[in-house]
Amino acid sequence: MTKLRINQRDFDIRAADDTPLLWVLRDELGLTGTKYGCGKALCGACTVFVDGQAVRSCTLPHAALSGKEITTIEGVDSEESRAVQAAWLEIDVAQCGYCQSGQILAAAALLARNRNPSDDDIDHAMDGNICRCATYVRIRAAIHRAAELLA
Repeated sequence: MTKLRINQRDFDIRAADDTPLLWVLRDELGLTGTKYGCGKALCGACTVFVDGQAVRSCTLPHAALSGKEITTIEGVDSEESRAVQAAWLEIDVAQCGYCQSGQILAAAALLARNRNPSDDDIDHAMDGNICRCATYVRIRAAIHRAAELLA
């Protein structure tokens, strides 16, 4: 059994040690905001925070995370994430919405380390977060808007 701290709550996880965090979140804990996209850490749909850093949960064994603070889209509540979510709504970013939890967490992580990102900074930070609906122009605009909200 592994003890994990997720969204400021403690959980005893009974899954096999090599079970990816994504499946623990979704199947064992019912936290379905984190999505399965590719299973190879390439698309960003499964992004969560581990100790404040955006990571891909689909290939990360949950047993390696004991003692770390894990935050999913359900538990994120930082100044940056609130600004990103407000900008997402204002700019009307989402189409199908499938990738949005990963996109929002990646954008919030960027703004936590860079409050005034350039287009290049945004493109680099968001690289690998795939949007099937191709809302990349609106995603970039929303990140710029979130930066304005934080200023």
